Amino acid sequence: MKIQFLGAARTVTGSCHLIELNSGTKILLDCGMYQGKESKGGQANKDFKFDASSIDVVFLSHAHIDHSGLIPKLVKEGYSGPIYCTHPTESLCQIMLADSAYIQQNDARFARKHGLEEPEEEPLYEIDDVVATMELFAPLEYGRWINLTEEITVMFTYVGHILGSACVNLRLKEGKKTHRVAYTGDIGRKEHQIIKNPEPFPQAEVIITETTYGDRLHDEIGSTEKQLLKIVQETCVENKGKLIIPAFSLGRTQEIVYALDRLETEGKLPPIKVFVDSPLSTNATEIVKAHPEGFNDRIKKYMEKDSNPFGFNGLHYIREAKYSKLINTLQEPCIIISASGMLEAGRILHHLANNIEDKRNTILIVGYCEPSSLGGQLRAGAERVKIYGREYQVKAQVKTIDSYSAHGDYAEMIDYLKCQEPHLVKHLFLVHGDYAVQEAYRQHLSDNGFHHIEIPSLGEVVDVS
Repeated sequence: MKIQFLGAARTVTGSCHLIELNSGTKILLDCGMYQGKESKGGQANKDFKFDASSIDVVFLSHAHIDHSGLIPKLVKEGYSGPIYCTHPTESLCQIMLADSAYIQQNDARFARKHGLEEPEEEPLYEIDDVVATMELFAPLEYGRWINLTEEITVMFTYVGHILGSACVNLRLKEGKKTHRVAYTGDIGRKEHQIIKNPEPFPQAEVIITETTYGDRLHDEIGSTEKQLLKIVQETCVENKGKLIIPAFSLGRTQEIVYALDRLETEGKLPPIKVFVDSPLSTNATEIVKAHPEGFNDRIKKYMEKDSNPFGFNGLHYIREAKYSKLINTLQEPCIIISASGMLEAGRILHHLANNIEDKRNTILIVGYCEPSSLGGQLRAGAERVKIYGREYQVKAQVKTIDSYSAHGDYAEMIDYLKCQEPHLVKHLFLVHGDYAVQEAYRQHLSDNGFHHIEIPSLGEVVDVS
C-alpha cells in the first residue's frame, strides 16, 4: 500500500491524499481547494497529479472548501464513484460547493469586465458540475463499521471541528494483511461551544493528522466571551464605530452568533444592530439548526431556556444584495459578520472597503488566515492593503481572538491522539500545517511517546506495506 500526499503537505490548504493498494484500487482522502498564496498562479488548483477517472472512491472528512472544494472539478474530469461522508457534511456541501462555483463564475465576470482576465480567473467548475457531484454523495452514519468492498471497510468517528466533520477510519485488505488507517481531517477543540467534543477512534497503524496549531496553546474559551464583549463595548459604545468580523460561513459564524446570543440573554450586549451578511452563512446556520443530534450537552442545556441559540432581538440575517448595500449607508454603530474568514472573497470585502479607513471602526479576526491572504496581511499589521485592485490605508483598529478557532491547539490534538497506543502506530504523518509548526508539533508528539513521525513533502509517495 502506498500513500501519496497531494495537498496540505507542509502547508495549510488544499487537503488531498491518495492511497493506492497493491491491487490498483485508488482511494482519495479529501479533495480540497488551495487558498491564499498556494492558489495564486492557477496551477495548484488546476492540475491534478492523477487521472480523475482512475480514482475508485472518495472519503470526505468535512465540508470546508480547503477539504472539499475541488470535488466538482474531480467529477468534471471523469470521476464517477461514490463520495462517502456524514449526513451533515452532505447537506453542507450542497450549499458550500454551489457557493464556490458562484464565486468563481462571478470572479471571472469581474476580471473580464475590468480587463483583469488571467488564466487562473477562469472557473474551475460551474453549477452544473456541482449538481452532478451531489448525485454521487453517499452519506454514512457515525460509529458503525461498514463493508464497502472486499478490500475497504470504513467507520466515521466524531472529531469535533465543525458539524459533520469526521475521522475516517479504514480497514484496507491486501491479501492476508489488513492495514488499519486513520485520517483525522481537522481536529476540533476539546470544549467546543456548539458541537460534540472529539471522541476516541480505533487503534490504527497508520495515522494522517492535521497540525494547524501544532506550536501554540489557545486562550481559555471562558475568557473569549469577555474579550468579545470588551471589543464590542470599545468599538460600538465608546467609539461609536462599526465592528467588522470576517468569519467562515460554517462554524465560526455560528459560534460568534451563539456567543452574542448568550450575551444578549444575560443583558450584557449593548442595544445595537447585528448583521450576518452572507447568504451562505445564513443557509449554513439553518443546516446547523437542523442537526441538533450533533450538539453537545452545554448548548442543549442552554436551549432549555432559549430554544433558538442563533437568533435574538437586533440580529438580522441578510440574503439579498440590496440590503447588504444598505448596511454600508448605516451611520449608527453596529456589528457586521460576513464571509469569507480570510477576506479572500465575498461581501466582507465591500464592508472592509467601506470601513477600513475610519479609525472609529474595528476589524476583528477570529480565525486562522493564511499569511498571504488579505486577512493574513491585516493580522501581520499591514498599513496599506489592496481591495479589488484599489489601495486602502488601514486606519481602523485590527484585533484578533484566536480562541474561537475550530482547530485544536497542540495540547488538544495530543489529547485526542492519546486513545492510541503509540508503539502500535507504525507511521504518523503530519499534514495540514506550516513546516515550522509541524517541526514543533513533532517534538511535542515525541515527548508524549509517539515515534515514526513523518512530515511528507508535496507529491511524496510513501510505501507503508
